[in-house]
Amino acid sequence: MAQAQRDIEQLRMSATLALDEAVDKVRLVSPARAKALAGLGIFTVRDLLHHFPRRYIDLSSKETVRSARIGENCTIEGVIHDIRLKRPKPKLQLVEIDLVDETGILLITAFRQPWLMDSLSKGMRLAVAGKLEFNFGYKRMTNPFIEVLGDANDAAGMVIPVHPATEKISTAWMRRLIANALEKTVGLYDPLPVDLRIKRKLMSKGTALARIHFPQNILQAQQARQRLAYEEILNLELFLIRNSKEREEGKTPVQHNVQGKFMHALEAVLPFALTGEQAAARDDILREMAANKVMNHLLLGDVGTGKTVVAAHAVAAVADSGGQALFMVPTEVLAQQHGKSLGQLFDAAGIISEVVTGSTPASEKAAIAERFAAGTIDVLIGTHALLEEGIVPKNLTLVIIDEQQRFGVDQRARLLEKGEAPDALYLTATPIPRSLALALFGNLTLSYIKEKPYQTPPRKTKVYSKEHRGFAYDAAKEALARGEQVYVVCPLVGKSTEERNSKAVGKKMFEEAEDDALYPAISIENDADLREDNIAAASKEAAFLQEHVFVDYTIELLHGKMPASEKQAVMERFRSGEVQVLVATTVIEVGVDVPQATVMIIEDADRFGLSQLHQLRGRVGRGSLPGEVYLISAAKNEVALSRLAAMESSDDGYELAAFDLSLRREGDILGNRQHGVSALKLVNVVRDGELIEMAHADAVDLLEKDPELAAPEHRALAREVRLLFKDETVKGG
Repeated sequence: MAQAQRDIEQLRMSATLALDEAVDKVRLVSPARAKALAGLGIFTVRDLLHHFPRRYIDLSSKETVRSARIGENCTIEGVIHDIRLKRPKPKLQLVEIDLVDETGILLITAFRQPWLMDSLSKGMRLAVAGKLEFNFGYKRMTNPFIEVLGDANDAAGMVIPVHPATEKISTAWMRRLIANALEKTVGLYDPLPVDLRIKRKLMSKGTALARIHFPQNILQAQQARQRLAYEEILNLELFLIRNSKEREEGKTPVQHNVQGKFMHALEAVLPFALTGEQAAARDDILREMAANKVMNHLLLGDVGTGKTVVAAHAVAAVADSGGQALFMVPTEVLAQQHGKSLGQLFDAAGIISEVVTGSTPASEKAAIAERFAAGTIDVLIGTHALLEEGIVPKNLTLVIIDEQQRFGVDQRARLLEKGEAPDALYLTATPIPRSLALALFGNLTLSYIKEKPYQTPPRKTKVYSKEHRGFAYDAAKEALARGEQVYVVCPLVGKSTEERNSKAVGKKMFEEAEDDALYPAISIENDADLREDNIAAASKEAAFLQEHVFVDYTIELLHGKMPASEKQAVMERFRSGEVQVLVATTVIEVGVDVPQATVMIIEDADRFGLSQLHQLRGRVGRGSLPGEVYLISAAKNEVALSRLAAMESSDDGYELAAFDLSLRREGDILGNRQHGVSALKLVNVVRDGELIEMAHADAVDLLEKDPELAAPEHRALAREVRLLFKDETVKGG
């Protein structure tokens, strides 16, 4: 009996260890398939099992051609009556399929998928899923998901999982490989302690993996997703909280003096009274700074709500405590603006501040660094230049990071490491719910500012298709005639949207292309996303506007690859009115304040996240004149258009952020540069807010009872966290 038990334990351990074996250990994964899987980021058995279905085709609820309703998404099963390849244009290929069932005929059009002619033939039975249309007398689907039926291995049940696939590995083959990986890991140890699974009514991990990939019904898939999403969040929360505590371990936190002379002096020189929300946020921050623990605080405020002046009070507390602060911002323009606006307040209050950026002359930077090291500078404002080894504070007690989402976690960590145990204050104009804040940071406190300190002039937003952009140009010319100024945001990459989409589709299987048609390809949420922009194309656009649209006005180009001094010179000419039209990438997003700029035209607006668009439009209507924003888009799919329509109907950053999050795919919500994103594939912040709160509470409880997760019932969980984040080096933040 004892031997039998030992044999079972050995099998379970082998199954658990198999998770981290190379993917080519899975049956039927040849070297060629391993290479194709690597292109999808799948290198281990664990990666393959975490390659979850993007959606499911439920054959138990399929429609007939006759019963299917126009305008709705549905699944129809039938037989191919005919299939043909057409070339309506030299560079456009499409496949037409006549699918028949006992009630009628469905016409299917598949654009740019010529390989379907090799994989489909007359007489094959198919299940197709997509939106039903009606034109030219027939019910039709364009680019539906297509599943070949008839092979028991391909579709064993009534629910068919749709896994992301490639040209080299079809969805059918992906199912076979995943089934083999599940077979290889049968009986694996569950990292979640039994008492936690019972408390949260969660199925075992092995069952969850089997059911998410091959459910018998949709409810099974939903329950499996819930279990696995909970584990993803719990692992991330455990890692973030433990790292946050490691940052404090063995170090003495600073209890800042929040009622000293510099604080009183700052309040005396403020030219305005704080709003109620600003004052409440200030009090939250100062309370955390005065406590005998390291502060980890996030201040969220929409564009124009006055977060910076709240942060200034934190700097005053640092000065009153004999410490120093580092204030890091994402752009040189913003650093200079903070240096000017905050610098005036700090000077009046007796707080010593300096600015250092990448373009600061070496001799000047060295002198500033020397004074900072000597302790004669209270706060150093700057860009990534603050991360340089030469910037060494004498007594760093506070780190402030503005637009924190623009910095990688490693950069935030490097700044914090310049002090013994500095307090951390993060600022963001991207409103996020508490659940997302927990997912990004683990343990932190939050303050929200929603009201603006002053009434702003009205601002309207209008969406136009590419062919109707002339209306936007007319509005811009009317503004210019009134003596106002115009921004044209031009995120060009030197290739047309059609060319980019065609190239992307060509690399994918048909079902992948169809998914992309449903989900808008948001590709710009950070200036880093514009690194490959073709400056020649942007210059060409500026030249076109000068020669054909704004012929009577001066146009200049501003882009991220320009030297800082040149950017400053262009912006100064725009501020002074010497330049009337500024063609720019998103370097204008923050730190630019030109009261006479009243019109903004944003090309390819569908490429931007809503929060990015909202911040961009915050650059107009900053004086006494109303602002006008025109979003130009070639998008055709409904989701992309509904996103842009939200910009027309709402000027509330929080409302837009919630709407934007609700549209995201699982795993996309945290952003592709955020720490831990690789471990989160199933979590949706809007839908899973309660799950995140639950997992966070459980993580806190676990670590309070067992800080090292050393108890026997926690060892599997500790190992899982260690393996998932073994390459992460973050220490807090």
